[in-house]
Amino acid sequence: MSKFIVFLFIFFSAVSAFSQPENYSEKHRPQLHFSPPAHWMNDPNGMVYYKGEYHLFYQYYPDGTVWGPMHWGHAVSKDMLHWQHLPIALYPDSLGYIFSGSVVVDQNNSSGFQKGAEKPLVAMFTYHNMDGEKSGRTDFQTQGIAYSNDKGRTWKKYTQNPVIKNPGIKDFRDPKVMWHEPSKQWIVTMAVANHVRFYRSKNLKNWELAGSFGLEDGSHGGVWECPDLFQLPVKDGKSKWVLLVSVGSGAPNGGSGTQYFVGDFNGKTFTNSNASKDVLWLDYGCDNYAGITWSNAPNKRHLFLGWMSNWQYATKVPTDKWRSAMTLPRELSLQKTNNGYRVITRPAKETEQLRKTNTPVEMVTKKEYPYSMCEVTADFDLSKATTDDFGIEISNSVIETLHIGYNRTKNCFYIDRTNCKEKSFSKEFPAIHLAPRMLNNNQIKMHLYIDKSSVELFGDDGTVIMTDTFFPSEDFNKIRTFGINGEPPFTGGKLFELKSVWH
Repeated sequence: MSKFIVFLFIFFSAVSAFSQPENYSEKHRPQLHFSPPAHWMNDPNGMVYYKGEYHLFYQYYPDGTVWGPMHWGHAVSKDMLHWQHLPIALYPDSLGYIFSGSVVVDQNNSSGFQKGAEKPLVAMFTYHNMDGEKSGRTDFQTQGIAYSNDKGRTWKKYTQNPVIKNPGIKDFRDPKVMWHEPSKQWIVTMAVANHVRFYRSKNLKNWELAGSFGLEDGSHGGVWECPDLFQLPVKDGKSKWVLLVSVGSGAPNGGSGTQYFVGDFNGKTFTNSNASKDVLWLDYGCDNYAGITWSNAPNKRHLFLGWMSNWQYATKVPTDKWRSAMTLPRELSLQKTNNGYRVITRPAKETEQLRKTNTPVEMVTKKEYPYSMCEVTADFDLSKATTDDFGIEISNSVIETLHIGYNRTKNCFYIDRTNCKEKSFSKEFPAIHLAPRMLNNNQIKMHLYIDKSSVELFGDDGTVIMTDTFFPSEDFNKIRTFGINGEPPFTGGKLFELKSVWH
C-alpha cells in the first residue's frame, strides 16, 4: 500500500470520527462528564498536564460502539471539565493495536527527542498484536513509545519499537511512567498477569527490570490492569507511596474495580504497609475503572479520572451513538487512621465552576425539588434517627427511582438502581451496591454529583466513594430526602443546579 493511500486512510478515519455535529443532547448523554462525540471509549490514557492544558487520551474505536482495534483518542482542557476534541493521536500499526499507557514531559530531554523549543512529550503504550494472540503465542503484548514536539498535537512513533519486549507472559501491559527523583531515573509500573513489575531507564528508550510486587497481596479476583504509582504527603510531615491497580473482575459489588496499596517504594520495588490480604478499594460503585492520575499536574496536585463503566455490561448499555463516559476529576490525598493510611477522594475544586449560581437551594425534609443535573450535600444525624434506612431519592414522572442511602443496620452507604426500566441489557446491572462506612460517629455526610445517567457519591468527606451509572426510561427530574418506615434524620443540605459542559 502506498504512503499516499495510507495517508488518505488515516485522514478519512479521523474525519469520520470527529466530523459529526456535536449535539450532545441524545438520551442518556452525560452533560457534566467527558464522553466521545461518537463510538466506543474505555480506559483513560496518557493523562498529562503541559503548558496550561490537561491532556486526556483514551482507548478508542472509531468505527463502532463496541470494543474493536484500539486507537488513542485525544482531547484537551484548561479545567478538566470543558473539553476540546482533537484528532486521533495514535493508530494501530504492524506491531499491533494501541492499548493503554501514559505520557510524561521529558523536562531534561533525556530521550533526545526534543527538536525545538517545546519539551518533548513521550508516550509509552502497549502494543497488542492480534495475529500473535490468535496464533496462540504468549508474547503478543509489548511496550512501545512515541513522542510529540508540538504540545501533543502530532505524534511520531519511535523507530526501534518495542522498547520492552515480552518475556512470554500473556497479560503484559498498561505502562505508567514517572520520574523517580531519589534514584534519578524513569520508572514504569506495568501490569503483569497477577502482579506488577517495575522497570527503570535513564532515557525512556532502554529499560531493565527493577523489581515486582503483588503476587501475594490484595485482590486477585481477576487480571491486574492499569497500575499507577505516586507519592502522597500525610499530615505528620511524612509521605507514603500509593499504588493503584485495577482488577478485571472480583470487585466488591461485582465486575471490574480499582484497589490500592499504601507503602514505600525505593526505586526497585514496593513494600506494602498493610497486611498482604487487606484489600482497599478506591470506589465501591460499579462504574469507576482503569482510573489513573495526571502526570505533571500543577502545584503537586494528584488528580484522578476513571472510566465510568464496568466490563460486565460496558458493550451493552442502552446508548446508540457513543459508549461510556469518564468520571468527574477528583483530587486524592492521604489520611492516617486507626486502621492505617487511607486514600481520601474529593471532587476537584474545578467542579464548582459547574454551578449555575453561587447561591444554593437550602433543602428541607418533606419537600420535593425539581432538578436536571445537580450537586447535592446532605447531612444526617444518627442520634435523631427514627429509621435505619434513609438518604436521597431521585425520580421521574413514571415513578422510576434511584436511592442513594445509608443503612444503619449494615453500617454502609448504598446505591439502589433496581427501579430503572432500562436494565434488561444485563442481568448484573440491576442491583443494590453497598459500601462499608469507615468513620464511627453519628454524622452521616453525603456529597453527590448527579448527571443524566450517573451519580457520584463522596461520603463522609471523601472517605467512602461510590460511582454508578443508571438508565431511566425518561430523565430523572425530581429529588427529595427519604426514610424507610420513618423520617430521615436530615439536619440540612444544599442543592446547586449545574450547567452542561457541552452547551
